[in-house]
Amino acid sequence: MSARHFDRGRVRAVRRAAEVAQADVATAVGVADSTVAGWETGLATPDPEKLPALANALKRDLDDLFPRTGLPDLTDLRCDAGYYQYETARLIGTKSAGPVAGAERGERRLKDKYIPALAEAYGVSEEEVRRAADRSIDRAQSGEADSQATGTAPTSAGSPGTLAERITLILERSYPGEQGPPTDGEIADAINAHAGAQVISAAGVLDLRTGAVEAASPVVLESLAAFLGVSPMYFQPDDAVARQVYEGLQLLSASRRGAVGRVKARGMGSQGLPTNVMEFVNNLVTELEEKEPGTNE
Repeated sequence: MSARHFDRGRVRAVRRAAEVAQADVATAVGVADSTVAGWETGLATPDPEKLPALANALKRDLDDLFPRTGLPDLTDLRCDAGYYQYETARLIGTKSAGPVAGAERGERRLKDKYIPALAEAYGVSEEEVRRAADRSIDRAQSGEADSQATGTAPTSAGSPGTLAERITLILERSYPGEQGPPTDGEIADAINAHAGAQVISAAGVLDLRTGAVEAASPVVLESLAAFLGVSPMYFQPDDAVARQVYEGLQLLSASRRGAVGRVKARGMGSQGLPTNVMEFVNNLVTELEEKEPGTNE
C-alpha cells in the first residue's frame, strides 16, 4: 500500500482546472486513456510508482497533490523517483533486484556499496537512503510483532488447485510484511522484460491472479516463475505436486524464524515428497534462509 494518499476527486478537479485532457495525462504517464479515466472514476488506483509522473503531468508538486503519511522508507523513496522494484537491478548493477527487494521488505540491511547509486537515482542524499532503510527494517519488525501478538498470518484456503490460487499462495508466502507483494503492473513489466517481448499487460496479470483467465502461455508462466523465484513446474497442472508443495510452504511459514533449516531433506505427509518436489521445497528453504535479516544476498 502506498504511503501517499490518492484522492481521485481532487485529481479530476486539478486536471480540469489545469485544462489538461485525460489523453494528454495518459501520454505523459505512459498509460492508456482508459486507465486515467479509471483512476478518476475509482475503478482503479495508480501504482505508487506512477504518482510522480501524474503529479508532473498535472503541473503540481508531488507532496501537495499526493501527501505522504509518515516518513519515507526505501519503497517510498523508490516510488517517489518513479522506479519499479525490478528496475533497481540496473540502478545498482546487479542481475536481480534481490538486494533492494530484501531491504525494502526489512529482511536484510542494504549494503553500503549500493547506497550511492540509489541516492543518485532517487535524487536524495546517501544519509536519507540510510534512514529510509532503517525505517523499512523497523516497520517490518513492527509488523512481525503485531502478527505474533494477534496470532495471525496471511494464509490461503487449502491446497492451491487453480493457477490463480497458486499465484496467490506464492505472493502471500514470498512477500510478507507491511509492504506486501508487487503490483500487477510491476509483475507484468518483469514478465515482459524476462520474455523480451510484450506478452502480458497489468490487466492480464490481474485476470490470472483473480481467476478470470485460467491459463497462460508457456512463456508467461516461465517468466512469472522466474520473477517469483520458483520452479516453473509449480505452475504445471499437477494437483498432487501443488498439494505437496502447499504442505511445504505451510511448514516454511510456521518455521520461518529460527527453525527453518530443519525443513530440509524432509518429506511431508504419509508418503513424503517426490524427489523433484523436495528439490523445489529445499530451494525455497534456501531462498528463505538467505532473506533472513543480517544474511548476505
